[in-house]
Amino acid sequence: MSLSAVLLAGGKSSRMGVDKATLLFRRRPLWRHQLETLGNLKPDRIFVSAQVDPAWRPADVEFVADVQPSRGPLSGIAAALSRTRNAHLIVLAIDMPFMTHDYLGALRQRVSPGCGVVPIIEDRAEPLAAIYPQELAAHFVDAMCGNDFSLQSLLRKLMNARKVRRVTVSENEKHFFRNLNQPGDLDTPSCS
Repeated sequence: MSLSAVLLAGGKSSRMGVDKATLLFRRRPLWRHQLETLGNLKPDRIFVSAQVDPAWRPADVEFVADVQPSRGPLSGIAAALSRTRNAHLIVLAIDMPFMTHDYLGALRQRVSPGCGVVPIIEDRAEPLAAIYPQELAAHFVDAMCGNDFSLQSLLRKLMNARKVRRVTVSENEKHFFRNLNQPGDLDTPSCS
């Protein structure tokens, strides 16, 4: 099944104090690490979604501006789904560096025509390391126009409509979803 990928990099990084994308993770900028993770999945196209085109974006990666007004990750996913022409879009947040291409590749094996997959930890969706079918673009854009901008609410509706399949995250896989939000999150041996 054809696949595009998007790296969500539109956050303000206010708790971190600096642009998360430029932080060093395992001696490389976080953006480079995340784009390599996505690139290893061999998508047809890779997007970076943000408020403005980041200076660090490689020439072979397409910029897609977050749908305005900004509604957090919902804006980036809506924009990327609207631009992709592939059957599915794999989504990865800039601040989830412990996610692996092997895990994302396993998710890819679980998609089907018109149906994506979203990991679930303790009954909570993990929408920023998930795969969505392109047909959901209108659902994400419509959610931008409402009063509830929660990805959790939208995903519950999509799961109930069988547009997105739940994938339970095992105890051994939970660390893939750890994200970097504040400077202290970098002080672990696995971040150096």
